[in-house]
Amino acid sequence: MTGVDAAVERLRGVYRGWRRDTPVAQMRDDWDRLFAANVLESEAEPVAAGDVPSLWVSAAGVDPSYVVVYFHGGGYKLGSVHSHRDLMARVSQAAGCRVLGVGYRLAPEHHFPAPVTDALAAYDWLLTQGVPPARIAFAGDSAGGGLAAAALLALREQGLPQPAAAVLLSAWTDLTAGGASYSTRAAADPIHQRPMILATARHYLGDNGDPENPLASPLFGNLGGLPPVLLQVGDRETGLDDSTRFAEKARAAGVEVRIEIYDQMIHVFQQFPDLLPEAQRAIDSIGRFLSIVWRR
Repeated sequence: MTGVDAAVERLRGVYRGWRRDTPVAQMRDDWDRLFAANVLESEAEPVAAGDVPSLWVSAAGVDPSYVVVYFHGGGYKLGSVHSHRDLMARVSQAAGCRVLGVGYRLAPEHHFPAPVTDALAAYDWLLTQGVPPARIAFAGDSAGGGLAAAALLALREQGLPQPAAAVLLSAWTDLTAGGASYSTRAAADPIHQRPMILATARHYLGDNGDPENPLASPLFGNLGGLPPVLLQVGDRETGLDDSTRFAEKARAAGVEVRIEIYDQMIHVFQQFPDLLPEAQRAIDSIGRFLSIVWRR
């Protein structure tokens, strides 16, 4: 069994236990436990960031004056600062910074735009703590990657200072799932298929939500004026085009963009560093990108 096969089996082991009537609380607990075994040694301190429950994560020897604000994935329904603590710790180690994991509100209890509101509140709180925007970066995976991009758009529209950079991992930037990869990668992607993506989008947006609202689907926004962006995505993902199209549109708008497409990798493969050497290579690349941007 390859490392990718083992990672897929871990994911499927969780999905197989869910039924239509599985309570969302159990699904969230299952998701947290899935990644709980692999936690890099780090300090973790709960904090209320603008009244948003959050978690400071710091690997050993980091410079606390630099901060990554991290938005976890999970389709705006699952995921937490606990399921993503290991990934945040590894980003902290690679970039030599603190990471603020933001526990934004989730559906079905809270619909769009609650996560965007929480993202902005947490960032505003960080600024009030005296951390300058030039020493902050946004990062997120899957839905959290889309949320990071949406928060950038919201800050720009409000004329507020943006962070120095953004890192988007397998980012969900198009809630219409309109990219060709949803068809061309359907056979290769072992987990995510277009009907599931569309159902998850409806769940997040509510009955009257617009999937083309740029604060829900940043791909549909004006991407001009954003800070440098690093995108990472797996070649097997149905959502591949969410990253490639975003990169193309941002670059055309004058944004400094780097996109890394990892052969044979699955959605948010960075969460499996114990199985996939590509995961650690990707995390190391995040560290190099942020170090360059922050220290220009």
